[in-house]
Amino acid sequence: MRIGTPLAHNATKVMLLGSGELGKEFAIEAMRLGLEVIAVDSYQFAPAQQVAHRYYVIDMRDGRQIRNIVYREKPDFIVPEIEAIDTDMLVELEKEGFTVVPCARATKLTMDRIGIRRLAAEELGLKTSAYRFAETFEEFKRAVEELGYPVVVKPVMSSSGKGQSVVREPSQLEWAFRYAKENARGKGNALIIEEFINFDFEITLLTVRTRNQGTLFCEPIGHRQVDGDYHESWQPQPMSEAALKKAKEMAKAVTDALGGYGIFGCEFFVKGDEVWFSEVSPRPHDTGMVTMASQNMSEFEIHLRAILGLPIHIELISPGASYCFHGTKNSVAPAYEGVAQALEEPNVWVRIFGKPTTRPRRRMGVVVARGETVEEARRKAKEAAERIKVVENG
Repeated sequence: MRIGTPLAHNATKVMLLGSGELGKEFAIEAMRLGLEVIAVDSYQFAPAQQVAHRYYVIDMRDGRQIRNIVYREKPDFIVPEIEAIDTDMLVELEKEGFTVVPCARATKLTMDRIGIRRLAAEELGLKTSAYRFAETFEEFKRAVEELGYPVVVKPVMSSSGKGQSVVREPSQLEWAFRYAKENARGKGNALIIEEFINFDFEITLLTVRTRNQGTLFCEPIGHRQVDGDYHESWQPQPMSEAALKKAKEMAKAVTDALGGYGIFGCEFFVKGDEVWFSEVSPRPHDTGMVTMASQNMSEFEIHLRAILGLPIHIELISPGASYCFHGTKNSVAPAYEGVAQALEEPNVWVRIFGKPTTRPRRRMGVVVARGETVEEARRKAKEAAERIKVVENG
């Protein structure tokens, strides 16, 4: 791999489509290796735009705007970071010679829950929850009746738990249907209705497809969600060898089917030795922010190395945890208090994302921490995050 000089004629360019907190950490890693970073998002001053060489603000659901920027910049790598992208245009651009990470097919399938669920369950035969798809309210009601209460309802295209709910009784049907429809992203108009799995815990298994080292795995990451959105994670998640083996086999099967190179966040439900495939993201995962404390290489450095074909050596250096802090209302230009208090204990780090606006439940930053045990790391991360106050003046 030959890397040029940023802002010179021989620069090695990476273009981020989506410039949130995950993109920001990836951009920092790319700059450390001398890449030129172009950050694209649908709003100005997104986190990765603040550290990139250049940025653009476009509607990434508009394929023509994506094409215009790509042909203007001619990046060596196009790295999607969010779901709300015209993935059909990425397929076209890849056919025209551009490199989409991990590949355009993977991006297209995983950003649509219909595509990835059918690939996993129907083509690969992986164990998943029972599911149905619906577009109309009548189809939705029929699907719930067939699956039985409770069910999990999600838009086929969304992220960070937006539009997701658990329906436990008929009185919740209309609200859940409307909530999912209103929070859908991209072009997907359908909903996925899933059997509710009474699992012991859920994990993210960061799975890395490489050019020369085969498939690599990080230690499993446990996480806690609130209304479908990640709030805290920890690594490693204790689980049986039998369950971990099944998760690795499923993760390898689905990522091999998707193809390309890079890190994938594979999510699973676990109950004893039983494992159900849930979802996969073809990029660093929000729950994987814990790796900034727990591993010798963060998920962002691993992703970059896999893209560039560089050697990867993954080690868990300490039990670690992450804990998010959020906005509570709509405001602009927030400030942060309590950072000094949050950093009083050793082996605690604060990452303020720098988002220009707040809204209820919006992730504004994360604390990552190390401990002698997972329990200690979780305690330190939680206590530190709770000391940080997001000051919203809007």
